[in-house]
Amino acid sequence: MSTMKARLETDLRAAMKARDELVTSTLRMALTAVKAAEVSGKAARELTDDEVLGVLTKEAKKRREAAAAFADAGRDALATKERAEEEVLSGYLPAQLSDEEIAELVAGALAAGGFSGKQSMGPAMKAAQAAVAGRAEGGRVAAEVRRQLSV
Repeated sequence: MSTMKARLETDLRAAMKARDELVTSTLRMALTAVKAAEVSGKAARELTDDEVLGVLTKEAKKRREAAAAFADAGRDALATKERAEEEVLSGYLPAQLSDEEIAELVAGALAAGGFSGKQSMGPAMKAAQAAVAGRAEGGRVAAEVRRQLSV
């Protein structure tokens, strides 16, 4: 079992004992998403720590988007709940990079691959995402790649 998944399960047990409903429900949801990812595909397999982090990142993004949608619809109570769940999940994610750090990593990836011009956006994004390694949202990375390729 990956250490990340084991940590989630341990924290879930502790939250259940402490009767912390928010953390309990959030971690149950996260573990369900991890287990669904494990059985997706042709054969069931154990996820690595990086893959578990990927699942948690997707779940946190879902919470962030749902909170924005609820807030726009005037459903403040539900928006607050979604933000709280995202806060719980963000405790398991690596620290997000600043805009300056993203610009630096993207510049390095573009220089290493020799990418220039808008036609190389796809390969440049792949190299930039590998350099960032899940420490920033894809939209922020894509915007920086576009900016640097257009210069």
